[in-house]
Amino acid sequence: MTTTVLLVDDHPVVRSGLRAVLDTETVHVIGEAASGADAVTLADQLHPDVVVCDLRLGAGIDGIQTTAALRALDPPPAVLILTTFDRDAEILGAIEAGAAGYLLKDAAPEVILEAIQRAAKGDMFLAPDLANRVLKGMRNPLPRLTDRETEVLRLMATGAANKDIARSLFVTEATVKTHIAHIFTKLDVDSRSRAIHLAQETGLI
Repeated sequence: MTTTVLLVDDHPVVRSGLRAVLDTETVHVIGEAASGADAVTLADQLHPDVVVCDLRLGAGIDGIQTTAALRALDPPPAVLILTTFDRDAEILGAIEAGAAGYLLKDAAPEVILEAIQRAAKGDMFLAPDLANRVLKGMRNPLPRLTDRETEVLRLMATGAANKDIARSLFVTEATVKTHIAHIFTKLDVDSRSRAIHLAQETGLI
């Protein structure tokens, strides 16, 4: 039985390359989309078994939001994330949104094909190293920063001083210091550089 697939990637060359690799006796690419919104529309029309979706899709909704929207369709297709990004927050976010698998674009064609077939059957497929990180992340979830704490952290990452952050957010410098103290506590760090490094490594910013 042939598994039908919808490709979602904002780069035409990538879509063409994937189509060339995936169109086989067991997998048939029935459509392509360059954005998350187009992917949801096409999936609703074509009813693919599996949607192979990138994480970053240019303007509009990203791969995680697209996954959630696709899984809300009736019937919902399985979603396999195929991307170059492997930060923990993005992997966990995709799984939480309902993705059946997460692969990096340097995966061998046979691995991608296997992942598609497994996803079509309702199974989960993760590369071994990613699977270990997902399990670790679920056991030790990433700290939840408030929206304002995330804003402060992003500005810290630009090298902005406390007074500059306060001016940007229209708050007092004392308020900024309080937010930074909360950030340090939640991330279990003792310096701005460690906070920024950890946040960038895990995808918090």
